[in-house]
Amino acid sequence: MSVDEQRRPARVKRLPREVRERQILDAAVRVFSQHGYHNASMDEISDVAGVSKPMIYAYLGHKEDLFAACIRREASLLMDAIASGVRAESPPDMQLWHGLRAFFEFVASQRESWKVLHRQATSQGGPFSEELLAMRSRAINLVDALLVRSATSRGLGETATKATEALAAALVGAGESLADWWLDHPDVPEKVVASWLMNLVWMGLGDLVDGAVWTPTPEAAPE
Repeated sequence: MSVDEQRRPARVKRLPREVRERQILDAAVRVFSQHGYHNASMDEISDVAGVSKPMIYAYLGHKEDLFAACIRREASLLMDAIASGVRAESPPDMQLWHGLRAFFEFVASQRESWKVLHRQATSQGGPFSEELLAMRSRAINLVDALLVRSATSRGLGETATKATEALAAALVGAGESLADWWLDHPDVPEKVVASWLMNLVWMGLGDLVDGAVWTPTPEAAPE
């Protein structure tokens, strides 16, 4: 090898596009979770990712586009984690339990991701509402299908199944709120948090899918 060849810097291998995009998105999630959308700078994202700002713009667009891409990716990762945690062969209550465990395990291991999805994206709304609505719709459909299977497997009719979508929406909202609370109380074990929500919702949902409903006690007529 000649002296010139020895002095020549090694050529940097060009990374595949999907690897580079993942590298940028990982950095963006970290910065957005720490500083929020408005206070996060493209300069810092560039530094954390180890790429130039022009490369970020070329691959994923400007700040708004990058934030939207973060929401879409993290939402997909979350829903994939929940779906893979649900065991189709299990009874409905155990399916829900495993789904909740998978959800809270994701939040525990991907706190930066959840901060971007719930705290940052929710506070921004506006142009990011579509991504958030799509995520919630997927989660609601997943829970709704579980509740419908539970009701139909017990031979219950339309009365027991017509409210499942609304109940699924309530459960998803409760899960989001509890996970947000949990971010500020990380000392509570993940399994305990999941059991709290399971007991809150299933003890009531279990009666509903069985066709048992609560009704208010008739009040005495005023004298």
